[in-house]
Amino acid sequence: MAIEEDLSDWEIAPTSKMLAYGFGYLIINYLLGAYSAIVFYYYEVEVGLPVLFVGLAFILYAIWNMFNDPLLGYFTDKPRKWTRKWGLRAPWVVISSFPILICYFLIFTPPDIDPKENALTIFLYMLAITALFDTFFSIFNTHVYGGFVNQFRTEYERRRGFAIIIAVAGIGVVGIGLIPPFIIEYGNRSSFIVSAFVVVIILAICNIFLFLGIKESEELKERLIKGFENAEDKSFFNILKIAIKKKNFAISLTAYTTIITAQTLATASGIYMLKDVFRVPYTYAVLTGLAGFAGYMLSIPFWSNYARKHGFKRTYYVSLFLAGLCYFPTLFITEIWQAILFTLIGGIPYAGYTLMTMPVASDTMDEVALEMGRRQDGTLQGIRNFFFRIAIVVQGVVITMIHIVTGYNPDAKATQTPLAIIGIRIHAGLIPALLMLTISLIVYKWYTLEGETKTQMVRKLKDLGL
Repeated sequence: MAIEEDLSDWEIAPTSKMLAYGFGYLIINYLLGAYSAIVFYYYEVEVGLPVLFVGLAFILYAIWNMFNDPLLGYFTDKPRKWTRKWGLRAPWVVISSFPILICYFLIFTPPDIDPKENALTIFLYMLAITALFDTFFSIFNTHVYGGFVNQFRTEYERRRGFAIIIAVAGIGVVGIGLIPPFIIEYGNRSSFIVSAFVVVIILAICNIFLFLGIKESEELKERLIKGFENAEDKSFFNILKIAIKKKNFAISLTAYTTIITAQTLATASGIYMLKDVFRVPYTYAVLTGLAGFAGYMLSIPFWSNYARKHGFKRTYYVSLFLAGLCYFPTLFITEIWQAILFTLIGGIPYAGYTLMTMPVASDTMDEVALEMGRRQDGTLQGIRNFFFRIAIVVQGVVITMIHIVTGYNPDAKATQTPLAIIGIRIHAGLIPALLMLTISLIVYKWYTLEGETKTQMVRKLKDLGL
């Protein structure tokens, strides 16, 4: 059940701020999706880097960032000299916003040299530039997400705010995502570079809209500073220990990691499905994208109302379970129209668990804040990012091993063997389905932050000014 709150003493965040954060989530989700969808394929097929080097680059980059992310979150998650003037999170968002776009473009400009004779050079370039990209991305991601937790404090704000945010992000991600399929051509490496350049310009404009709404109020700045001054200072490892011991935070962390892993595998598989299974131009990604977007957008009101009636937990595990079922058709469909149909259906539960992911995470961060007596949301988001990198490790290992075992041919014009096609279906559908079904059952069985437990937590946070 959703909780009922007395909102009379709360200053409810304006819709304009919720819209602005929507642009932040747009940038985050587009870059995550685009990186997962294109980069592995780009280096394996278009650049021609041997798949072992591509997979190793993904794994090493992910391992580096697993440690880099939580430490960056911890070191940037404290008041500075500029905090009273500029805020705790807004400056970090601004500082990191444009470097991530520059690095994203540079990912698609490795040295134009023979990949067989110079595989190590290309591998090192890929590893270095993706690590740099993710360093700035981690700072940006940490403080946009941390800002959400701080700016939107009640269940009402989080439910309403995230409905608005995912609508903005959904429209933006799909709208921008329609551009690359009209530019990219299999076997034309320069088309990927042009596509990345156009996308970066558009995302730079989105940054401006984000900046308009991330300003922190004087009350919020003072509250965050006071929280650090009045509470005992804790090391990163103490915070990690406290957070992981909270069962609900650990479940939220596991769910986030599992969701991203499933999405990363499915997204990375998309271009392989179009090229090798359906054997259609990449332009058809527009149709599947629009179909998924239609299911996603049309179902947001339903899931928002469902969450209002039944609470975050039930909405979360129901939508996760349905999403798992929607991955199974990937194992047998053979025509592009079937892919369009099932992508449309899959967009419905996708909206449900997307709508719930950050509100659920915010509730668990509140529980940790109550335990510590201060807010450490940037650090906690950094910890979430640490586990999120597991998805990239899984992508690197799974796709690399399946392509090796099934004999995938990286030639852009090759026709794949039946065994290679089966391999693509496994990393596109079977593994994501099993992951989503499993995590839905875990949330159903062990997540407890609902009803009177959650009501009491909100009251205590309010009394403590947290």
